[in-house]
Formats: sequence, C-alpha cells, structure tokens
Amino acid sequence: MESMKTIVEQIDFRQMNMDIITRAGEILRAGGLVAFPTETVYGLGADALNEQAAKKIYAAKGRPSDNPLIVHIADMEAIGRIAEAVPEKARAAAEAFWPGPLTMIFQKTGEVPMGTTGGLNTVAVRMPDHNAARALIRAGGGYIAAPSANTSGRPSPTTAQHVEEDLNGKIDMILDGGAVEIGVESTILDMTAKPPMILRPGAVTREMLEELIGEVAVDKTVIDAGSHAAPKAPGMKYRHYAPKAELTVVEGSISRTVDEIIRLTGEKIAEGFKVGIIATEETVGRYSMGEVKCIGARGEEETIASRLYGILREFDGIGIDYIYSEAFGREGIGSAVMNRLLKAAGQRIIDAGGK
Repeated sequence: MESMKTIVEQIDFRQMNMDIITRAGEILRAGGLVAFPTETVYGLGADALNEQAAKKIYAAKGRPSDNPLIVHIADMEAIGRIAEAVPEKARAAAEAFWPGPLTMIFQKTGEVPMGTTGGLNTVAVRMPDHNAARALIRAGGGYIAAPSANTSGRPSPTTAQHVEEDLNGKIDMILDGGAVEIGVESTILDMTAKPPMILRPGAVTREMLEELIGEVAVDKTVIDAGSHAAPKAPGMKYRHYAPKAELTVVEGSISRTVDEIIRLTGEKIAEGFKVGIIATEETVGRYSMGEVKCIGARGEEETIASRLYGILREFDGIGIDYIYSEAFGREGIGSAVMNRLLKAAGQRIIDAGGK
C-alpha cells in the first residue's frame, strides 16, 4: 500500500470540537478511513454502504476479506435501512444495552454491500456508548463499518498510540480520545439463530442477556478454535490479538499455576530467551525471574479486561520471546478475557492441575 499522511487530532468527548468531527465525517463520506475511540477498543471506520470504502479497511488492516465488519449506528431508527427484520428479543436487548458493548446480527437488506459483510447475507450492528463515536457516525452518513483499528491479528488498540503504531501512513485520520474504558471488543449476539447465540463474549455477558431475553446459546468456536465453519462474526476464524512473542496460558490451582510458570520461565531464560509473565495482584510477588506485569486483582475482571491488550503490546515493545499468562475465571466478563487470551495464544494452554 502506498503511504499517505495520517492526520492525528485530539478530541474530548466531554467538550467536543465539532469542526474536527465534521472534517472526519467528510473524509468518511468521501470514501476515506478514520480511526476513532469507542468504549470497547479503537475502531477503524469507513462508510459501510460504500463497498470500495469497506475494501480499504481490509487493505489497511491486512484483514481476510471473509471476516465480516460491524456496522456502527448512532440512532435506533437507522437499523431499519440495513436489517430485514428486528425481532422482539433484539428490540429488548437494544433497549437495555444500546448504546453499549453489544453487537447483534440480523438478515441484511440489499442496501448493505457484500464487501461489508464478508460475503454473508447477515449484517452485524452496534451502537457505541461514546459521544465522539456517535457524533462521527452521524457526520459520516449514519452507517460506519469499523473493526478494531490495528493490523489484522495484532492485539487490539486501546489507545490512539496503538493505532499509530500499526496504521500510520495507511489511513487518513486518527481521532485521539485517550485510553478506552472497557478494553475488549463487544459481545456479538446472533439474532438469526434460535435461541440467540453468542459468537463472541464481551462485557454484556450471557448471564445479563438470559435475565432479559431467556435462553442464550454460546457458539462452540468461542472456546474451540479448531472449527472450520465460515465465520459469522469478526474474529471467529483467525488467530487474533496476538503479540509477537509466543504466548501460552497456564491454568489450574493458583499455586500450581505459579509453580508451572516459574518452571517454564526458568527453562526459557536458561536457553537465552526473554520471558514475560502476566500475573495478578495476588501472585505478582512470587515471580523473581522474567519481565513480570500485573494485570490487576482476580476479583476485578473489568480491570483485567481493560489492561490485557496494552500489556501484550508492552511486551512487544521490549522484545519478549515467550509470554506465560495465568488463566482467569470463565464466568461473566472473564469469558471474554479467556476467549481473547486463548486466541492470542493460538489455543496454547497448559493444565497445571490441582483445581
């Protein structure tokens, strides 16, 4: 791809500079690419109804073209133009969780090009809970396709600096709104399945959804990446979120997990490699070798989620060869953390036992 000048503009969602938002919207309407903050991760936006613009996203990211893009909207009325039908359960979920970190999949209308949906007859839709993101969507025409603003396969960006590292010179503009709040991508709920099915876990958990709309299934590829089905949602099929180092997740009782990570770290350091360890507040003091980073307390899964991608990128920045991470619980947002960790690890997991 030929290099272009990427403009970086600071924005404050509490006191928005509408001149900057208007300029960014004009770039989108003209078929260009703008990276912007949401509450989950930074998105790379293009006009979702312009097939050529959507193709530019795939080119900038190096993203496989059968990996669908999520269409971001700013108003509930907008959904009628892109979704054939919105079931009652979807309306209930939208009322409860939009704007917010929930993406829903519907049968698409003819308005949505196949280039946006990865060749599928379904469309993934979300309304972000971020004032600047919604202002940009409105300025850009109301329908913005936006996967995470990173090189495909790399850890998702939680700051504008992460976006610059990956995409400087490949996109028109980056809106820098500071660090994001949640730090893992939205939950994806397939409303074309019966019962509705989670294709990617996120901050809106299965438990929260079931309380509202009844039974919700979870796609087996959420835990098993060996499935060969075509992806119905972004990130289902490919190794994702991966640092440059080889990442392994170790699970079991906390004491056995720590012992196993210490053993593995010692072996790799003895062979001359640089090792990174992802530890928790409860265990960080037990590691005396390697580059140890504390991801937060085990009881604070929101903190763990928000720090995960940043830590993986920090390890990249200091040239780590191997990373060992403790495993986390799989309930609530913990299921989102483990889903991302295992994808980043290419499903490499060691059972230290003792559970």
